[in-house]
Amino acid sequence: MDDMGSQGAFAYAGMLMADLPPAAARWGGFPPYFFIGGNNDPTLIPTEALAEAAARVIEREGANLAIYNMGLGPQGFPGLREFVAAKLRRRRAIECTADDVLITTGSGQGIDLVCRMLAQPGDTILVEGFSYGGAITRFRKLGLKIVGMELDGDGIRMDALEASLAELTGRGITPRFIYTIPTVQNPTGSIMPLDRRQRLLALSEKHGVPIFEDECYSDLLWGEEAPPALFALDPTRVIHIGSFSKSLAPALRVGYMVAEWSVLSRAIALKSDNGTGAIDQMVIAEYFATHYAAHIDRLTTELEDKLDVMEEAVRREFGTAAEIFRPKGGIFLWVKLPDSVDVRGLVAPAAAAGLAFNPGPEWSCDADAAKSYLRLCFAMPSRQVIEDGVRVLARVCFEQTGIPVFSGNKENLAG
Repeated sequence: MDDMGSQGAFAYAGMLMADLPPAAARWGGFPPYFFIGGNNDPTLIPTEALAEAAARVIEREGANLAIYNMGLGPQGFPGLREFVAAKLRRRRAIECTADDVLITTGSGQGIDLVCRMLAQPGDTILVEGFSYGGAITRFRKLGLKIVGMELDGDGIRMDALEASLAELTGRGITPRFIYTIPTVQNPTGSIMPLDRRQRLLALSEKHGVPIFEDECYSDLLWGEEAPPALFALDPTRVIHIGSFSKSLAPALRVGYMVAEWSVLSRAIALKSDNGTGAIDQMVIAEYFATHYAAHIDRLTTELEDKLDVMEEAVRREFGTAAEIFRPKGGIFLWVKLPDSVDVRGLVAPAAAAGLAFNPGPEWSCDADAAKSYLRLCFAMPSRQVIEDGVRVLARVCFEQTGIPVFSGNKENLAG
């Protein structure tokens, strides 16, 4: 195919739709310092236990792979839905059963389904000012009008949200939904306290706006317990999604949605993939049935230790030039550089130095308002790579902007 591609182009390339995204480059592998995306620590994947779980469950259930959805219906593998329901009852105070759970192909499919159920092009939605870049991209591709919600260290500022809702109401606009990540917010790592959750639900009721709750990182907590999920506090106003990407493995592509049947039944009807991968579902259910608590304890312990390494490295290399937002869980560190720094100008020179990071504008409803922010994933790289990579990032930043002036308690010299 490569030889053929070098001799000519696809004869009908002119028929490709004009609104397609830019063409993808060929995959060239990870750079040495890769601080992008939601990848986890490869050394913490329980390969032997997963292999044993796969052997057991395939031997027991494998014949049913001959049938779409294993002949068990479109909501997903019952054993996994039962595990999800039990986990949510235990950890998130959500009273639900397996019948209230839909297994999705990653949380991304859950986002797509909610958008298709609740919104059409041109509709207005409310999104946290800094938020999951994948969700923001989806919303924009669907032609939704995004209104950003102001954040502080505890999540959405309720006074600002109330003012925004009142202003929209005055213009005759009812947002289609409020998208929030209340538990280990992405990218800031905050946890919304209980009183704000209650206030958010009260505003939802007052203005007739449903809440779309994304809890992909709620399994990965340290230092404190999170308040009950919004869905636990009022299931009549909330659609809840979660994922196994962060608690086990992103490549398994398994997530879930929990909602009342009037909503869930519509999502099931819209799910047109003939079923999320059955082996993935079965293996997760089999492994987590007996290993969940021990696995999560080990994972969060290692992740918090890596966070400490990255936070120390950023403080050492950037000094007071970096404002660090220490997360209360998850796998990301959110950092702000001085207002004079536009991190978008660092992307290309960092790549040339073998380093990739997420620029803040990609994780913001207002790109310019986040021009000095960046997100660093500490889960996948080793501790040594974290330390070396932050040093490279500081050097690139100094070469391009003159900041930080001091690095490692010594004057920062280029080169």
